[in-house]
Formats: sequence, C-alpha cells, structure tokens
Amino acid sequence: MSYVVTARKWRPALFEEVIGQEHITITLKNAIKNNRIAHAYIFAGPRGVGKTTTARILAKTLNCLHPKDAEPCNECEMCKSFNSSQSLDIIEIDGASNRRIDEIRTLRESVKYAPTKGKYKVYIIDEVHMLTTESFNALLKTLEEPPEYTIFIFATTDVHKVPLTIISRCQRFDFRRIELNPIKKLLKKIADEEKIKIDDQSLTIIAKKADGALRDAESIFDQIIAFSGNEIEAETLSNMLNLINEDTFFTISDAILDKKFAASFEVTKMVYEKGWNFIDFLNGLIEHFRNILTINLSGNADLIESAEIYKEKYFNYKNKFTESDLLRILNFLNKTQQELRYTQNHRLKIEIALCSLIGLEKSSLIKDVIQKLEEIKKKVPAYSVSESNNLFYTSDNLEKKETPVLIKTGIQSLTESSSTIKKSDNMDLTIKWKNFIQTINNEKILVASALSNLQLVSLESNKLNVHGSDESINIMLNQNKKFIDQRLSEFFGKTISLNNEYSSTETFYTSQTAEPKQKVNNGDDLAGRKENSLIDSIKKELKGEEIN
Repeated sequence: MSYVVTARKWRPALFEEVIGQEHITITLKNAIKNNRIAHAYIFAGPRGVGKTTTARILAKTLNCLHPKDAEPCNECEMCKSFNSSQSLDIIEIDGASNRRIDEIRTLRESVKYAPTKGKYKVYIIDEVHMLTTESFNALLKTLEEPPEYTIFIFATTDVHKVPLTIISRCQRFDFRRIELNPIKKLLKKIADEEKIKIDDQSLTIIAKKADGALRDAESIFDQIIAFSGNEIEAETLSNMLNLINEDTFFTISDAILDKKFAASFEVTKMVYEKGWNFIDFLNGLIEHFRNILTINLSGNADLIESAEIYKEKYFNYKNKFTESDLLRILNFLNKTQQELRYTQNHRLKIEIALCSLIGLEKSSLIKDVIQKLEEIKKKVPAYSVSESNNLFYTSDNLEKKETPVLIKTGIQSLTESSSTIKKSDNMDLTIKWKNFIQTINNEKILVASALSNLQLVSLESNKLNVHGSDESINIMLNQNKKFIDQRLSEFFGKTISLNNEYSSTETFYTSQTAEPKQKVNNGDDLAGRKENSLIDSIKKELKGEEIN
C-alpha cells in the first residue's frame, strides 16, 4: 500500500522537529550531551502531543552510531534498522494489550539479556496506566535496579492511574497541549509540500477542532483532502464537519446592540435545522463574548484563537460594550449553560435565553452619569425658587447635582431633552437597585425581601435615600445596616450608605416618575391651596395626571 497517512508520513525524526514541547526536548538533548541518562522515564500528557514520538527519538539517539548535537543521524545502521522496525534493541510494547502479569514476567526475563548491536536496550511501553496492579508490582524491582544497559520509557495519557511507586522510580516529563498557531504553521507547511491549497480560516477550524492534539489535526486534514481534493475552502470544511459558523455568534452580538429580538428566533432555527448541538452553540457564544471582552481590556487579539478575518471583526466591537455589560452577559450565559443540562426542550430554552440577552439594558457607571448631569446643568439656565411668581425648583432623583428647571403657568414648559435624560437616568438607577437586591438575595433572603418593599427616592452623593412605612422593615434594616452599607459600597464602587426615611405622614412619589417628594401640611389651608394651585399648573403644563 503506497498511501501513508499524514501523521505517519510527517512524524518527526529529530528532537527539533517536535513542536510545542521544547521544554522537554531541550532537557533530553542536554542530558544526552552531558551523559546524564536516567534508567527510566515517564512521559505524561494529552493524546497526540508527541509522547511516543519523543520516546522513539530518544531511543534512536541513544543507540545512534554517529549522533549530531544529541540528534540521531538517521543514516547509520542502527538508525535505519529502527526506522524500518527491524531493531532488536528497541522494543515497543502496547500496555493496553499486554497488561497481564504473564507478559510483564516475560519482559522481566528478557531484560537480563544484553543488547545485540546497540549501546542500550530500550523498552517503550505505551499507555502504561493500563497495566494491572500485579503487573506493576512485578515490574517494581526490575525498574528500581535495572541492568546498566537497560532503559525504560513509559508513555501515558492518564498518569494518575500509575502507582506512585512506579512514578517515583522514573524521571517524569509532562507534555503540553499544542497551541493553535504552531499547529496551523505545521499544517500549512504540509499543505504546501503536498501541493494543497488551503486558507487561514480552514487551518484555524482544523486546529481548533483538534483541541491541542497534533495527531488529531493531521487526521482531520487527511479526511478533508479525501472529501474536497487539493483545494480546501472554509465553507466546505464547516459543512463536512458540521461545525457552527462563527458568523452566527456575530449575528447575536449585533442583535444585542440593535435590539433586534427577531434574531434570537432566526439563529435558534438555524442551529436546529443544521443539526448543531445547542450546548456547543452556547459554549461558542460564551467564547465569542469572552473574545470581545479580551479586545476591550487588552486592545489586541493575541489571546484570541480565531482566524484573522474574525479577529478584525472583533475590533469593531471595541467600546461598543462596557466591561460591566460583558461580564453580565457572560454570567447570564454561564447560568444558562448550567440550566440547559436539565432542560428537555433545548430549542425553547435557547430562544428565551437569547431574547433575554438581547433585552438586557446597558449599564452606566456612576462617574458617567455624574458627567452627563453636569453637561445638562451647563445647558439648562439656573433659576431661583420663588413662591411669588410660581416657580418650582426640582432636582434629579439619581444624583443631587442641582439641576433647576423653570415651570411657570402658561409661560414655559419643561425642556424635552432634559426630561428624556432624567427618565433614562432614573431607569438606570432603578435597574441598579433591582440588581443590588438580587445580589443581597443570594446571601440574606430576609434582608432582600425587606429592601424590595422600600421605595427608591434618590441618590445623594454618598447616601442612597429610600422610603418605607412599615416599622418591622425599618427594624430589620437597622439591624443589618452595617452589612447593607458594605454591600452597597462594593456594588456601586464607592462609599455609599442606606438612608431609610421612615415616616407614616409623608407622601412620596415613585422614583420611576422622577418627581421629588412633597410634604403634606394639613394644618395650613392657605399653604394647601397654594400647593394645589401649583400642582394644577404643573398638570396643565405637562399634560399629566395626579397619581394617588
């Protein structure tokens, strides 16, 4: 059979050809140069990262007649006999199929015999963790005091199953998962040598699918060539492997910015019809927003494992999402990921989750809100409070940065832009207040319940004003004031204390209407009439109605 798979055809023959494991190959080369060869090694790590390959190169180098810089020459009699699998001094054993004690006893007997031609007799035992306990015990004595010409090299993907008594008698080397870019670089080199046309996006898809295992990447590469011939395209590759198209994730992030709720149903339908796994889709979406967060925080794409075309797309999101928004999105997706495992209808769950995600309101930092209020203050002229000319002075409930607005019967009306911004800011504070109560609910349910029954009034500098008329709630808050103030400061990022204006004789307007609190004086009819006249003027000017 003339065809040889890529993993075998391009198997490294030298230490320098082993990619991604330089911390091991350099150590082994220095040990050979300094004649500090151990009698037993154990190579541990994930599948397909070069454990057995490195063991073979080490065994070949130790028996090479003309080594060059601690590398095998691949030209001498010993190297050629090993490459053609005819060497009697390098024995490879599969631990999975030769795991019984009888095989190990046979191995132990053969150790007594010296090598035929080489300097060392090397035993390479792959998947050594598959040996039985009796087999390990039979190997202990030989492994501890082997003949000077015998070297053991063990390879395993599950080192935790190897007894500590075995590990302690070996030099241990831990192999790493191979990074994305080295895999892409090697696959590109192989493709060029094989006269195969492949783009960067396809290389990225293969490398990510391999998940750090070079052998898996080479196997996928062979599979793709068999499917599409000498020209590989990303779209064909995605269809063949039934992979989720990354553009789908960008559709979701765009929908969040544009508040396009229909996209949640369109994307879910696509995932369902193409047969993509909903859990894989959610994992990909989490990685997508993680990449956006990386761009926002670092300003570069070095930590993003994606094709260059998508790295450029991620830069378009810079500063469109705040860090707090991205963290809220990631927390929501992680929670959904856990819930999805216990849900029967995955499609419905994803549709609802995406709608909730798109509906999330943007959060604002306190410093940004204060800056916005300062800008409003500069635009709106200041007026003094005067009872004689029916001027009414109001302040924003979010932050007591005095922003006076003139309301005069039949003369002037409230500025539309100022009103719009005020409602938006109050809405932000209301959302923050609800989110704060939710965080408290995770620690103290009773305290959270008490807070939820309070009426939000305003945020003044370092004081959050609320109102409640229930005496038992007031007692509960006083008992937990230190805890609440500490959590408020952590949540808002500055020192803030809760001020409960407990009263049964005051009437408060809700914070959602952005109206200030007004005290009622039943003892003074004249003051009452003036107040009613003022309220009537406001209602007429703003075309509103009084809420009881």
